[in-house]
Amino acid sequence: MLPLSGIKVIDLGSVLMAPYASQWLGDLGADVVKVETRDGDSTRHTGPSTELGMAAMFLGANRNKRSIVLDLRNPEGLETLLRLVEGADIFLHNIRPQKVKKLGIDPETVAARNPRVVYAGLYGFGEGGPYSGRPAYDDIIQGMCGNSDLMMRQTGMPGYFPTVSADKTSGLVAAIAILAALSARERSGRGGVVEIPMFETMAAFNLVEHLYGGHFEPPLGRPGYPRVLARTRAPFPTLDGFISVMPYTDRHWTDLFEEVGSLSMREDIRFADIAARTRNIGLLYEKLAEIIATRSTSDWVDVLGRLDIPSAPVIGLDELVHDQHLEQTDFFSELSDESMGHMRFPGVPVRFDGVRPGISMPPRLGEHTIEVLVAAGLSSADIEQLLSAGAAFQHSFDQVDQVSARYEEFGGAIV
Repeated sequence: MLPLSGIKVIDLGSVLMAPYASQWLGDLGADVVKVETRDGDSTRHTGPSTELGMAAMFLGANRNKRSIVLDLRNPEGLETLLRLVEGADIFLHNIRPQKVKKLGIDPETVAARNPRVVYAGLYGFGEGGPYSGRPAYDDIIQGMCGNSDLMMRQTGMPGYFPTVSADKTSGLVAAIAILAALSARERSGRGGVVEIPMFETMAAFNLVEHLYGGHFEPPLGRPGYPRVLARTRAPFPTLDGFISVMPYTDRHWTDLFEEVGSLSMREDIRFADIAARTRNIGLLYEKLAEIIATRSTSDWVDVLGRLDIPSAPVIGLDELVHDQHLEQTDFFSELSDESMGHMRFPGVPVRFDGVRPGISMPPRLGEHTIEVLVAAGLSSADIEQLLSAGAAFQHSFDQVDQVSARYEEFGGAIV
């Protein structure tokens, strides 16, 4: 029994931020029903694939879910969604606020059908400001939240972090906020509305360390934590490769200076304590780079390990799937699919009582439509009508004369 076993989630999320949030809920045991249009989530077609609609980007953020297809512009499709909401604990989406009302899935409408539901809106920007309602993707938010400025300060040119950091960070915060609202509901008996804006989330994320002197009024220096902005902060070249090294405490630096016989650096007041080192971090990292360049990677791993100074060889993306630690901790999950063959997925990184949660194959588009509708109490006649009207779609099973057979398969009674 995982912590969220028994929790039901209706997920209208697409692309990455919202799907990543709901994937975490599914990883923790929730029953996540992904509601898609007939076209499906756009990430179903992003990246390599062996089956149409099951591309790599979709696989990365949609495990442990079920998929149904509903046309919310069709009144029957919308009514079916609201019927599903009646049995849900969480309803989440990343549709812009001005479109939500038009679709008929605004907080008031959803709460009227189920006052206990936690309604989560994952947006680009919070309501009430000049950016409210704007479209937003990861690159846009990275450019606005400080990421690009941080890259410019370090490299001299603005850039984006080479990962979808805004989507994934905001997705994690969304999952945390949704669980907090769910906890509050257990005490109050009523659901609530949670707003998770990417821009504000990423501004808060970056300003943890980078508000820096801006915490004070008047400011005690410009924003930006010097250590992580140092242009020399990077894996250091060795005689035969690269190594990540992080001396941090006074003892770390003293021991390292003694190891390499640098009495002058050990006694240099510019490096005497953490405050002095932070002020002179660029120079310190330059000197550290000169030291590291004198020995091989393996030599430094041995030396720094003996000194208890954090260090590690740089591991490439290609090497991660064969990393000995990840292998021995059974991090990766491997699944076999009749159509797509052997598949590898990163596992759920957390454990509960020593056990890592398992994963299920990301769903095909509309794979579970009839299954979910049967569980919601719809009759076979209702389901036939939805399929016939195009208000719903079942993967590989859109012939209405076969509904009765599939209906019985999922435990319904023919009506």
